Amino acid sequence: ELDYMMARGANSGIYLQGVYEIQLEDSWGMLNPTAANNGGIYQRWDDAKPEGRKGFEGSAPRQNVSRAPGLWQHIKIAFQAPKFDGSGKKTQNARIIGIELNGVLIHDDVELSGVTRGANGEEKPLAPLRLQGDHGSVAFKNIKFSKLTADATNRRESNTDPIYIDVNTTPNIRSFMDIPGGTKVVHAISVSSPANVHYSYDLDNGSLFQVWRGEFIDATPMWNQRGNGTSRPRGSATYFTKKPVPALAKLSDPQATWIADTTGTGFKTKGYTVDAQDRPTFHYNIYGTTVSDAIKTTEGGQGISRSISLATPVDNIYALIADGSSIEEVSKGLYVVDGQSFYLKFDDVKDKPVIRDANGKKQLVAPVRGKLNYSILL
Repeated sequence: ELDYMMARGANSGIYLQGVYEIQLEDSWGMLNPTAANNGGIYQRWDDAKPEGRKGFEGSAPRQNVSRAPGLWQHIKIAFQAPKFDGSGKKTQNARIIGIELNGVLIHDDVELSGVTRGANGEEKPLAPLRLQGDHGSVAFKNIKFSKLTADATNRRESNTDPIYIDVNTTPNIRSFMDIPGGTKVVHAISVSSPANVHYSYDLDNGSLFQVWRGEFIDATPMWNQRGNGTSRPRGSATYFTKKPVPALAKLSDPQATWIADTTGTGFKTKGYTVDAQDRPTFHYNIYGTTVSDAIKTTEGGQGISRSISLATPVDNIYALIADGSSIEEVSKGLYVVDGQSFYLKFDDVKDKPVIRDANGKKQLVAPVRGKLNYSILL
């Protein structure tokens, strides 16, 4: 397994044993990935075949969970080498036991009948790892390897049939949501988009707490047998907090302690309205004004945009935008969070957002003077 970062338009690859390529590519926002896109098992190649048929086999990732160029991505590969007898004759093909990209399984039990295009030799029982670096800038770090275990080669599928939400019939769904390493959100609504960029919103706090790229919702924990009311993202999720708190707070200054809950704020949820594309705008009362919170997928599926509006301006209202181990402004109005995990982009802000220290971490807060617009790119 390893971490890698692609420049815009770059192309690279991980060659298992130097001959089986797992494609690395800037495939940000692509809806229908092929074997030639990020995470794909590259095609085999035969120059003797007619044009249009030279490439064969190969395997596309189940879904595209690629992140934006300039952000770190994590890939984990379970691979079983081919086997040969004493005379050197191959007796068993190589296999991809599984590949996870950014925490999502994109390949499961794929047999490799031979080397892929660009191989540096023939199949062998033992050979080194090779990394491609001649098709644009790419960075690698945290390269780790270990011997394949018996458990990995004999994985057992769950006997439970998964219950997946179809975005065409159910574009939005209410449920509980568990934040890994954090708390449970009990009044969450998850909202889908045709661009395969989805998010979850905490109705109790007016808080956007996660966004993910890929397929929509796995409702198996909620509806299988008695269920526990919980659903989970099917794609690669980015979490903005371990414990949701109110998205807005009235502070004496930008460094003042953020409120832990809505007590004393006059918070009252007013539900949401939906547009013709079933995209909700959330409404709630707080500090004597009504807030409208509109979240939409950005053009090209690059992330989401958010617009927070106050019906009546209130002095000293701030929005908590991000909470992480690190936050850095890399150019005017563009911030990178948690060491290249996601970007925050602000356009035409009246007041510059403030990076502040809070409980050993970093927070980004921004004044809300009537309206605040920003985007999350991931």
